[in-house]
Amino acid sequence: MKALVLSGVVGSLVLTSLATPPGRALDAPPSEARGTLLAARRAAVEGIRFTTCPVEEKLPPHVTCGTVRVPLDYADPDGASIPLTVSRVEASGPAADRQGALVYNPGGPGASSTYFPLTAELPAWKRISAAYDLVGYAPRGVGRSAPVSCQDPADRATGPTPAPTHPSEVFKRERIARAKTYAQGCATRTGPSLRHYHSLNNARDLEVLRAALGEPKLTYMGASYGTYFGALYATLFPHRVRRMVFDAPVNPAPRQIWYVNNLDQSPAFERRWADFRTWVAEHDKVYGLGTTAQAVRASYEKVRVELAASPAGGKVGQGQLHAAMLDVGYHDGFWALRATALSRYLKGDPKPLIEQAAPAREPSPDDGNGRAVYTAVECNDAPWPEDFAVWDRDNTRLAKLAPFETWDNAWLNLPCAYWKAPRSKPLDVRTGPGVLPPVLILAAERDAATPYAGALELQRRLWGSALVTERDAGTHGIGGGPNACVNGYLETYLLTGAVPGRTPVRRASCAPHPEPDPVSLERRAELRPPSDLPGRGVTARPVAGLSPSS
Repeated sequence: MKALVLSGVVGSLVLTSLATPPGRALDAPPSEARGTLLAARRAAVEGIRFTTCPVEEKLPPHVTCGTVRVPLDYADPDGASIPLTVSRVEASGPAADRQGALVYNPGGPGASSTYFPLTAELPAWKRISAAYDLVGYAPRGVGRSAPVSCQDPADRATGPTPAPTHPSEVFKRERIARAKTYAQGCATRTGPSLRHYHSLNNARDLEVLRAALGEPKLTYMGASYGTYFGALYATLFPHRVRRMVFDAPVNPAPRQIWYVNNLDQSPAFERRWADFRTWVAEHDKVYGLGTTAQAVRASYEKVRVELAASPAGGKVGQGQLHAAMLDVGYHDGFWALRATALSRYLKGDPKPLIEQAAPAREPSPDDGNGRAVYTAVECNDAPWPEDFAVWDRDNTRLAKLAPFETWDNAWLNLPCAYWKAPRSKPLDVRTGPGVLPPVLILAAERDAATPYAGALELQRRLWGSALVTERDAGTHGIGGGPNACVNGYLETYLLTGAVPGRTPVRRASCAPHPEPDPVSLERRAELRPPSDLPGRGVTARPVAGLSPSS
C-alpha cells in the first residue's frame, strides 16, 4: 500500500502529523510475551474439540468447528478470555503424507476465514488439501469471536447516499460529525475491552491457535491484512514458523501503519480504475460506453449525475454506485458485471445496477461487525492525525490527482482521528539471516488495495524470503487463482518448502492471467461475481475496507 507517484510527497506531508501525543501510544510490556507463552501452553494441553459447526457458519457437514480461548489482555493471561471460532477439514491424503495444519486468514481487518476448508474441493487446492488440514478461523472481534460493535444496525445508512468526488465544506462537517459519533459508539458499545483489539494481539492469538492445534510449528497463509499480522508473528515468533505465504502483502514499515498506507492506495486505485476503463473501451461493441478510457469515464459520470438526482429503485445513489464500482479495483472478475450494469442503465434498464449495488437486506445484528473490527484494529494499531486539517490537506491534494477512491477512503478511516482508546506503537517487522525459514511472497504488479511497493518492502524486511510477481496484473490476492504459474510456486512451496531464486534476493515472475472476456448484454443474467474463496475472487477488503459511505 505504498503510493507509486505520491509516496514521497504525501508521505512527507503526514509524517510530522503522526507524532505520538503524550500518553497516547503504548509500547508492549514484557509481560505480554510471558502471557502469550502461558496461554500457548494451556492451549496445547486443552486442544480444540472439533464437532458440528454452528448453524450461523453455514458450512457443510464435512467441515467441523471448535473454539480456542485466548486472553483478552496478554498482560493478564489469568484474567478474562475470549473464544475464537475455528473450522477445519482434515487432510484427504494418506496419514503418512500429512504435513500438519495450514491456517489461513483473508485479511480485513474484520474478515473471517471459517469458509476456508471449502477450498479443499477446488482444483488448485487438491494436492495441498491432501497434505494439510485446512484451518480457518474468526479472529478476535469477528463473527462469534467476542464480536466488536460500534453502531446499532438501525442507525446504519442503507442508501441512497451521496459520494462527492470533491466534497464541500458542509459535507466535510457532516462527515466529521459522523466519524465522531462512530468512534464514540465503538467506545460505548464495546467498552474497556476495545483497546485489546489490535494486530499485535492478532499475532499472539495465532500463536495460541498453533499450540491448540497441536502443531510444533506454524504453517500459515495470509492475504492482504493477513500478511501484516503474519509478518508480526514472524518477527515475534520466528522459531515457531514452519512455512508462511504472504499473498498481496501490506507494506509493514512502521511509518506506513496505517494513515500513510491508506493514502497510498488512492494512486493505485486510480491506475486500476484506468485499466478497467481501457478494457471497457476495447469492448465498446459489447458495452457501448465509449471507445476510449476518457469516454468510458464520461459515461460513468453521467450515471453518477443521474443517480444523484434520481436514485435507481430508490436505493442506489452515488454512494452505492461508487462502492460497487470499487470492486473492479480488487478483481477483474467484476469487470464484465459492472460494465454491463452501467451499459444497461444508460439504455434505460436499471435492474442490473440495482441488483449489484443496492443494499442486500434489512439490517441485522451482525451488520457492521466487519467495519467495527476494521476500525478498532486500525485505530488501535498506531497514531493517527487528530486534527482534521491534516486529513483535509492531504486528501484534497491527493484527490486532484487520484479522485476515484480518495475521499471515500478518508471517510471510512476518519473515526481514527477521534478515537477513545490508547494507540499501540507499530512493531518494526524485521528478521535477520538464519532467523526465519524461507517464506513465500505473492504479489500482482498492479494491485490497487496493497500496491506492489509493499511486497518489495516486506521482502527487504524478511531475510531470505522469495517474491513471486504476476506481471501487469492487478487482482488482489493471486494464490490459488487463474494463474497456473503462480499456483505452481505456491503448491511447490507448501508441499516441499522450496522457494524460487537464490539468496539474498529471491525473485520469480509470471505472465499475467488472461483478461476477462466481455459478456454480451443478452447473457447478462448469467453473470456472477467472483467467489469469496481464496484465489477465486476478492479477498476481504483490506486496509481501506472501502465499504459504502455510511
